[in-house]
Amino acid sequence: MKGIKKSLTEECLYLDFSHQIEGCIFPLHTSVTLFLLSYCDCKSFKVCLVLTRESTDPPLLQNVLSPDVEVQVISRQELPSIVQTCCLPAVGGKSDNFCRAGLAVVLRHIIQKSYEADPSKKEILELLGFKKTCLKACAEVSQWTRLCELTIPLAIENFLKESFDQHPSIPAEIRQLEKKLREPVRVHNDDKLRRQKLKQQEAAGAGPPFAKEKAMSEVHHQETSEGLESSSKSLELKVAFSKLTVQDEPATTNREPSHIRKAKASDLPPLEHVFAEGLYFTLADIVLLPCIHHFLLIICKKLSEKLVEFPLLSAWYQRIQEVPGVKTAASQCGIHFLHLPELLSTSNEQHPNLNEVPGVEEQNDPSFIGGPRPTMTKLMEKGIEVMFSPHPCPTWTLDWNSLPAAVSPKEGKMSCDRALRKQQQLNNLVYVVTNQAKPGDRIVDFCSGGGHVGIVLAYTLPSCQVILIENKELSLIRAKKRSDELGLSNIWFIQANMEYFTGMFNIGVALHACGVATDMVIEHCIKTRASFVTCPCCYGFIQNTSKFNFPKSEQFKKTLSYKEHMILCRFADQTAVQLPPERRLIGKQCMCLVDLDRASAAGERGYSAQVISMEPESCSPKNNMIVGVPT
Repeated sequence: MKGIKKSLTEECLYLDFSHQIEGCIFPLHTSVTLFLLSYCDCKSFKVCLVLTRESTDPPLLQNVLSPDVEVQVISRQELPSIVQTCCLPAVGGKSDNFCRAGLAVVLRHIIQKSYEADPSKKEILELLGFKKTCLKACAEVSQWTRLCELTIPLAIENFLKESFDQHPSIPAEIRQLEKKLREPVRVHNDDKLRRQKLKQQEAAGAGPPFAKEKAMSEVHHQETSEGLESSSKSLELKVAFSKLTVQDEPATTNREPSHIRKAKASDLPPLEHVFAEGLYFTLADIVLLPCIHHFLLIICKKLSEKLVEFPLLSAWYQRIQEVPGVKTAASQCGIHFLHLPELLSTSNEQHPNLNEVPGVEEQNDPSFIGGPRPTMTKLMEKGIEVMFSPHPCPTWTLDWNSLPAAVSPKEGKMSCDRALRKQQQLNNLVYVVTNQAKPGDRIVDFCSGGGHVGIVLAYTLPSCQVILIENKELSLIRAKKRSDELGLSNIWFIQANMEYFTGMFNIGVALHACGVATDMVIEHCIKTRASFVTCPCCYGFIQNTSKFNFPKSEQFKKTLSYKEHMILCRFADQTAVQLPPERRLIGKQCMCLVDLDRASAAGERGYSAQVISMEPESCSPKNNMIVGVPT
């Protein structure tokens, strides 16, 4: 095993290493990352495998790594301090106060670095998908990111552990993925492609014209479905693989017949999955491949009768082997593809109407009373009223004129009016944090954006350490540039979703964290027993998630249903200055009630929490602060 010399120009990639069984490195996040490195032929990183068990035998690692990859095996105590506060995988190295953490963030960074090293590899950049958004949304708000990044790798790890001494049960997440592959594909130009598909089906003698297809008997459908399979999928395959070979997408030389041009969207055939996200090979396929491969290994060995339950997943697994470079990368990582039998779908389900937007069916609530006023009255009858705690110092302000220019939000390229309002918002948060902070405290600015809050705190509280956590790379880079101009030495920058930050801290702060992000910040603080100062935003985006159910507090749960609480959230967003004053007042009252629920929930978990209105209120339409201190 070759050691790695320190370099000021090369980044280090830190990966967990627990153990290795039959070519599979645990945790699977590490297997996925190494597979992407191999697929991209990326040599921009030094790889450090971080032992989670001291008994690991390092020489075995060469069996599942590309021969070009040099690795260093280290303990967690040898990690840079900033990386020790994060879940792995993580990237650091160029600067000791900047790192990236979390599977999706790290994988997207590897793709960007690979493309920068060789811009001719456009197929590498295409892994980021349409508008470069593949797995960009955090797992808390995106069910798809959560499935790929968190739940499937964890479910497969548990499945593999169970398989050694018993017959494991099929993970629900795998069945969810099979179901996902059965859904019709939506892409930005799907109407055009679906009309081409209809023309192709008719040319292949797929049956009667589209207007009569709805009247086809079930018997006729079963007789023709097998024969149609190759023709109905050929368009999707052409589109998918033409992109992989850097060719133009297949285009029709002749104009579609009139009846096809005039066909209703509901009459067009749906597009079917070629890859995990639809028609195109993306980062999601890279993440899923090592996981699904090891799942299928166990299925074929111990539960071969179950394979027929996953025809689409099996087809995806075989199709992905046709992608240029995948087999080579897989073999370098110890993945030797299985030869699966060709399976026919066991379901004759028809795709849902593409024009129908799927939604969660709400249960009828006989006690539900619509609108904000009846809901507010219902709360008042239970003794819950709109009430703000007094502002601790409404006239206090930073002396902005005496501060360096890089401290001011004016450096963020915003208008003078907006910069003034941002300064007013910061006055409120900084005052509260400053009065709570003690020398040596660690303060975390969650959802930090361009660093307006964190940079002011780092400058005004030099005896405290300030950590900025933000998912958007460009925002964090702008913040670091401002910090470097100021010469700040007490500030860290972490590009990650907040759940990947595992370090201890004393105060958490968030300015305008959207929707449930505010609840995530409060939850993170409560788990660490840290104080919190948050200014919520985007109340209309609040909804039940895998981690939170609304209302949150027992007091509100006893009074309001979920539907009634959502009414408050929707109207809480109606505080824009363009709205009539009476409407803004109702919006402000709804904001207060939603935040009182959050404060009350924190109170039930050992916090003294208050809802305070910022001064002046004109500093922002979203001008509430929720301040919590552990008791």
